[in-house]
Amino acid sequence: MLPLTEVAFDDYLGKTGTASATVPVPNRQLAQRVRAAVTPGRTALWIERGREIWWGGGVWTASVQSTDRGFLSIQVRAGTFDSYLDHRRLLDTFEARQVEQFDIARQLIDYAQHAAGGDIGIEYRTETSGMPRDRVYSRYDVPSLRALIDQLGKVQGGFEWHIAAFRDPESGRRVKRLRFGSPVIRTGGADTLLDHPGPVMSYTWPVDATGQANVWQSRGASDNTNQAAESVPLLSDLLVDDAALAAGWPRLDGTSDYSTVIEKPTLDAHARADWDAARAPLTIPEITVHMSRVPLSPAMLGTTIRLRIRDLRWPDGLDERYRSVGTAITPPERGRPETAKLFLEAP
Repeated sequence: MLPLTEVAFDDYLGKTGTASATVPVPNRQLAQRVRAAVTPGRTALWIERGREIWWGGGVWTASVQSTDRGFLSIQVRAGTFDSYLDHRRLLDTFEARQVEQFDIARQLIDYAQHAAGGDIGIEYRTETSGMPRDRVYSRYDVPSLRALIDQLGKVQGGFEWHIAAFRDPESGRRVKRLRFGSPVIRTGGADTLLDHPGPVMSYTWPVDATGQANVWQSRGASDNTNQAAESVPLLSDLLVDDAALAAGWPRLDGTSDYSTVIEKPTLDAHARADWDAARAPLTIPEITVHMSRVPLSPAMLGTTIRLRIRDLRWPDGLDERYRSVGTAITPPERGRPETAKLFLEAP
């Protein structure tokens, strides 16, 4: 174990979480320990609170810094264990016909871990979604395994996935567990009640219509089978929200690219999922919670938050339920309280 200062870390559903920390190096003995322990691309970082693991991932960068008085420190940055899959490529053609979508994702994880030097200890269970898929991935595209799993889940009837880091309560060993949820990951049964004013110190409520669209078409792989003809991409059905246009919304066009998709039903499923997500402005509220006033932990990803706000924006009071899709923890330091920033979406 190494002493850390200026620690900050976050975790999300749907994207890679990060951690940053500074390792002070006050003497030669600690410098030797740091040289032996911190190797970007090889070292795992586990952040614990008591005996409970709050974050786990791989160290990707380390920067040695020296002051004008000769004090040394090392700043490290790490990504959650799913970031490892960004550094792995599919080097063989992969084909699945009417295979459970969770099994396709697990087969891609197995592909990564069965290669020499590829096993980082990701575990999984055998739950199913009941949704079979057809997928063909060409080795000539050399796609990242992370991108393939993300793309697999981003269709109608798709799924969320997340690699949870925790300590096994019986054996005490550290675990990297692949989790699935279809269509989304949900955790826990009871709501967590948060109030502002109250434990919620502040909030940000962005509304972003820059990606909003009520007309959508997606592009797939290009047809290169006929060398004499012009190469054109596969196109999905054109999707139009007639109700929105009739209600007075201006036409807003959107598109997405899936250069490895060669089958139209698959492309149509991607297009419909993208269209469904784009028809309303993107709203991801962020609330900052005083950790000493309410028990929170990174394990709350996927839980339902009942948020109540009464202020000038909501003079009659807001009382709505949201799903927690991201957590950023800032530990206490030099008189600064420990806080958690929660990122929310409508459940």
